[in-house]
Formats: sequence, C-alpha cells, structure tokens
Amino acid sequence: MKTILRIGLLLQPLTPRWRVAIFAVGGAVFGLALVVAHISRAASYLSDKPEACLNCHVMNNAFATWQHGSHRTVAECTDCHLPHQNPVAELAFKARDGIFHSFVFTFHLEPQVLELSEGAKHVVQENCLRCHANQFMLARLASMTERRCWDCHDGAHGRVISLSGTPHAYRLPFPPAGLEWMKTLPTDFPPLKPLKEGVHHEHH
Repeated sequence: MKTILRIGLLLQPLTPRWRVAIFAVGGAVFGLALVVAHISRAASYLSDKPEACLNCHVMNNAFATWQHGSHRTVAECTDCHLPHQNPVAELAFKARDGIFHSFVFTFHLEPQVLELSEGAKHVVQENCLRCHANQFMLARLASMTERRCWDCHDGAHGRVISLSGTPHAYRLPFPPAGLEWMKTLPTDFPPLKPLKEGVHHEHH
C-alpha cells in the first residue's frame, strides 16, 4: 500500500494523459514479462529436476548422454554442477550461471562444443571428490590440481559434448503461450476489387 502511495505522489505533478501513458506502458511490460516467464518455464528453475535443463535446446545432448549413462541412477544435474557448501552459495551460483546461460543461448553465442567455465570446473571437481572420496586409493590424487577427474574419465556426458552429438535426442514441447484465441481470427478476407481503368475519383 505504501508503495502505491509513493507512486501516486511521484505521478502527481504529471498531466492525466501522461499518467495514463505510464500505467499503460507499465502494464504492457508487466504482461509481456508474464508471457516470457510462462513460455520459458521460469518456475521450473526453482526445482532440481534435470528436465529443467531441457528448457534450453542446446542442453539436449547433455541430457541425453546423462540419461543413458551410469550417473543417471545416482546423481542429477545440480548434484554435479552446483556447489553444496551451503544453500546460499548454491542459489547464488545457480542464479549467476542461469543469467549467463540465458544471455548466451538467447543470442546464439554458444560454441559447437560446450565446455565448463573456470568457475564451474572447480565446482564439478569438488563434487567429484565429494561423491568418490572413498574410491581414492592414493591420498595425493584427491589434492592434485594439475589434472581434473574428467581428463582421464569420460564422466557423465562422454568425451566430447557436441551440440550435434545426439541429433535425435528427445526435445520437450513448448508449453502453450495462451494465444489460442488467435486461431479463431478470420483468415478468408475477400480480395480487394481493382479500380476500373479510366475511372477517376473526383474530389469536391
């Protein structure tokens, strides 16, 4: 309520026409944001389900290789790609990576072969050590920094993470955008009749 009163005080010096224009633009932007959030399945990113990664089509290969690999029964995407020191670090890293990925994928700036960023390499390496700590026979392997686990092991996605690695991978259908009413618009408009030659319209 206080926020609404503050907005009213800010708009008070403006003319009624400007007030209507500002509210109209604000309503349009808010409505467009709701449509984009619905189409992009924004709410799905609040969960840890691997299907949320399929919202971006470039993740089809990563999802398919994980789904047919050995990690499918023991780990999901967030188990490997997010830090697990505390919930704050996990949410902060997820938000930062999500914003960056949204920008890259929206403007088609992704490379053909996806690679982990420097920050993500550290996170994934820590999670490898966290899950496989009891499998290190030599203590020095757990603390080595010159080589990552996936330099020797294929990991959850195989050797090369190429966008064309699984061309027939499953793709989730896009949800309805709520624009079904557009299908009811008439499309059979009668053609315009051409003017007869030699006929001129006189202006009085």
